[in-house]
Amino acid sequence: MIILGIESSCDDTSAAVVKDGRVLSNAMASQSVHEKYGGVVPELASRAHQQNIIPVVDDALKSAGISSAELDAIAFTRGPGLMGSLLVGTSFAKGLALSLDIPLIEVNHLQAHILSHFIIKEEKESTLPGLPFLCLLVSGGHTQLVVVEDYLDMKIIGQTIDDAAGEAFDKCAKVMGLSYPGGPLIDKLAVKGNPDAFAFSKPKLSGFDYSFSGLKTSFLYFVRDQLKMNDQFIELRKADLAASLQKTIITILMDKLIKASEKTGITEIGIGGGVAANSGLRNALRQEESKRNWNVYLPEFRYTTDNAAMIAITGYYKYLKKNFTNHSVIPDARMKF
Repeated sequence: MIILGIESSCDDTSAAVVKDGRVLSNAMASQSVHEKYGGVVPELASRAHQQNIIPVVDDALKSAGISSAELDAIAFTRGPGLMGSLLVGTSFAKGLALSLDIPLIEVNHLQAHILSHFIIKEEKESTLPGLPFLCLLVSGGHTQLVVVEDYLDMKIIGQTIDDAAGEAFDKCAKVMGLSYPGGPLIDKLAVKGNPDAFAFSKPKLSGFDYSFSGLKTSFLYFVRDQLKMNDQFIELRKADLAASLQKTIITILMDKLIKASEKTGITEIGIGGGVAANSGLRNALRQEESKRNWNVYLPEFRYTTDNAAMIAITGYYKYLKKNFTNHSVIPDARMKF
């Protein structure tokens, strides 16, 4: 069974080939045009997808040693994401599937991030999570705690009520004058700083829900007040600011994850989404693993950001259940689980 996956939810165009659950290729084209704007510009993103999608799909097929005639189905990201970007991937997938007379499979982008833990690499053996599985999904647009009962049976038990953790990283990085995306830059700076140098606001929410708007406001006001006293404050304390911010965000994330594990009794733990690449968060999970008898699963860095391998592997599991999509399907920018 050979599945072609197509991902175009934001600003990365990606295509991947999965054969019998193993990833043969994962091609990617990123967009640098957004850097000077401090964030993704939807119109520019959709135009870049139109330029990139055919070369990327061609690259994925050639790297896998597969011809389009050998494909059994095409999986694509239906949502959530930017509507213009989703339209490009959806339209291409529909057209190709029709031309080859093979099934079309719609994929929820968030579920695919979670199923990235079940990607089996062609070149080596993989250790996969047992079920049920508790996943902390953390990205620029979403922060959720999800119980995974089965590959296609997932339940959200907690989520942000306002901003996502990734957005908090990026917005606070912007306050510090760092370029977009700011999250990875904060991570690099944090290694050199003192995580206990400054204290920022933490939410007080019951249950498993998150909130990061208060933290962003706390950070903004703190930096503003410090700059009034010393206009060189950010430059002088940049590493300490980054380390303190990162520690605060990770503490907020981990506190709820620990409570969720205790409440559900689930010890198979993982993370997904772009913030899953954060070194501080990965280290915190490893520390808790030994303390709490967890089995922690960390996806490879190439599978934390938006990628088509996770779309293709989700398509593989949906294909097994003959969960196909009608060609009248349209993108859903706010698609839910």
